[in-house]
Parts: sequence; C-alpha cells; structure tokens
Amino acid sequence: MTARPAIDGLHLHARLAALARIGAIDGGGCARLALTDEDKHGRDLVVSWMRALDLAITVDAIGNVFGVRRGREDGPPVMTGSHIDTVRTGGRFDGNYGVLAGLEVCRALDTVGVRTRHPLCVAFFTNEEGARFQPDMMGSLVHAGGFSLQEAYAATDTAGVRLGDELERIGYRGPAPTGAIRPRAFIELHIEQGPILEDAAITIGAVTGVQGISWYEFIVTGVSAHAGTTPMRLRHDAGYVAAAAASFVRQVARDMGGAQVGTVGVAELRPNLINVIANHARFTVDLRNTDEALLQEAERRVFAFIDDTAQAEGVTIERRRLARLEPVVFDTTMVDRVERIAQAHGRSTLRLPSGAGHDAQMMARLCPTSMIFVPSVKGLSHNVAEYTTPADLEAGAAVLLDVMLELAED
Repeated sequence: MTARPAIDGLHLHARLAALARIGAIDGGGCARLALTDEDKHGRDLVVSWMRALDLAITVDAIGNVFGVRRGREDGPPVMTGSHIDTVRTGGRFDGNYGVLAGLEVCRALDTVGVRTRHPLCVAFFTNEEGARFQPDMMGSLVHAGGFSLQEAYAATDTAGVRLGDELERIGYRGPAPTGAIRPRAFIELHIEQGPILEDAAITIGAVTGVQGISWYEFIVTGVSAHAGTTPMRLRHDAGYVAAAAASFVRQVARDMGGAQVGTVGVAELRPNLINVIANHARFTVDLRNTDEALLQEAERRVFAFIDDTAQAEGVTIERRRLARLEPVVFDTTMVDRVERIAQAHGRSTLRLPSGAGHDAQMMARLCPTSMIFVPSVKGLSHNVAEYTTPADLEAGAAVLLDVMLELAED
C-alpha cells in the first residue's frame, strides 16, 4: 500500500528562510522589488528548486514562471502558486509561502511515489505587488488576457526604467507566449494579511472571493497665502480639501458598514510650510467592497463630497483613476472543497473574502479558482514583522496538498 504523502514542515520552513535571505532587510523582512537584481536572484533560486523536482519549466513573455509535474494523463494542469516579488518593506511570507508550499506538495508526492492523473503546476507571477511597476498583479493579469503585453512592457518605474527592458536585463523575458498554460483549476495558498482569522482563533480561511478595488488620485490647486493674515473666509486652501476628504472617506466607510473600507494612503502638500496656506495637495483614495453596487455608491459619495468641498473653497480639482477592479466571486465548489478538506484535517475554518488583491482573482477569469488563508499574527503584512506560526504554515500546506490531490484525480 502506498504511503500517504505529507508535508515536511521543517523543509518548508528552511526554504522560506533561504528565500528570505535574498534581499534581506533589517527586522527580518525582505525587499525584492519586481525585476530588480534581488528579484532575479530569488527567481533563480526558486527555478533551481523546480529543476531539482524535475518539473518542466516554462517562462513566458511577461516573465511568469511555470513548473509542471507530469501526470498519468496529458492535459491542463491543476495549478497553484503566487508571487515572490515584495514591497520595499516586505515580510518573508507574503506570496513566497504559496509558491514554496506548492513545491512542497510536489516533493511530498515524489517522496511516496504518487503520480496524479492530471499534471500539477506551480507558478510564480511577475510584479504582483505593483510596488515598482503598475498595475499590480500584472503577470497574472497579462496571463488572463486582461492587460496587453505591449502595455506591460511600456510600464515605467519612478526612474523612468521600462519593465520590458528590465525583463530582458535579468533574463526573464521568456520565449513562451502569455496564456500558453491554461489550468483546469487554480488554488492559491496565502497568509491572510489581516487580523480576522487570528481574532476568531481560526486556522484555515476558505476564501470566497476578492473585494473590488477603486484607486483614485486627486490633485487640488489653491492659492498660497500667509497663514496669519488671511481670514478663513478668504482662503483657497488645498490642504483643507485634502484633510476634509480624508475624514469623509473614513466616515463613508463607517456609515456604509459591512465590507466597505476606505483609506487615504498618500497625502502631499506644497509648499509644506507651517505658516503658509497650501496651494497644492495630492492625495489618493482607496475604496474596497465585495459588492460592486455598494462600491459604486461609495465612489459616488466620495467624489461628490470632494467636488462640492473644492467648489466651496474656491480651488480646482483633478481626478485620475489609478486602478479599478470589480469584486471577484470564487467558484463555490472550490470554496466548498477547501472547507471540507480543512475540516477533515480537524482544522477550524471560516469563509471570508480577501481584502487584498491576489493573482487568484485574475486566474478566476480562466478556470475554477479559490484560495486558502492562514492567520497573520496581529494582522501584519507588508511589514518586516509579518509572521505566521510554523504550525499554521504547515496546516495550510497540508490542506493545499489534499486539495490539489483531489482536483488532480477528478
């Protein structure tokens, strides 16, 4: 009788630590921005691990990397994966965990000599974070046909460096056409990056979908004047409009309740002097909801408030859309499968949407898709203090193993 495959937790932790050493920063975190030298070295390391598992490696024209483990039958693979690029102050688990756990699934099957009916595939996608080039989730978006290769190549970083040139420079502008590997199903394992699972003392999240995202930039132009000699009624204060907008965004999210959240994450004033009324303000608004109609309602309320406030203050306002993604609902049978298998492992479960964007939301355009979440201690992510316990990391990988096994035998 064939032994049952099992995740080697110590090996998973060792691999996570090894990858984290590339681009290591103070505090235990990582900085591997997309297509930097650090990203190249991380890619090279993960590809070497794929080769050691005898996976057939494909690199496509946007730099996505796919390692396919052959099945008893040919055909579309059951795919897992995530990303290995990070933000500038990233942790060691965001994205990396899902990719390396996928490799551990393949290793566990090799150890006991199991060959699945359908092929398996472990992927990592280019520029998921969007910390250097926009938009985020670029590699999976191009793979799914939602963004052209030409648009992606033309994207530039803050120094004006083109993404296409950087792909070429680091040797990951691959020969395969984008979208060449179309999976039969996609399952992404990820840290939650929020506090919900830990707060509820739950080990496994069965992810039902991904919130819609609305990102806008606003530029306000007013008139600089002396802060002491200009009466309030005669001011054209760009800074006031930005501050009022930030307060209103929070109030809208509270009033609407439910899944609605809102953030002003960037705020810049000029001339940025204590005794001068600002003549320029730039700020961003991030609105998210699992319901598209409610997300549109939040947009309408915020936009109307900002326009009205700008008019009353006698300033001009410009609005520019940075990103807009509708909510994604994952395949119900996939969500059910994650929940059932986790419970069969004796794990506590919770169905929840993802508040962050993930490659899985792009892959959902192509095939049945879901995600598995494990708790993030204190809800921290995009932070050098990002942490998930070894026990929870192993639990999530074990669920991934059995979900992929089941899908690969269907």
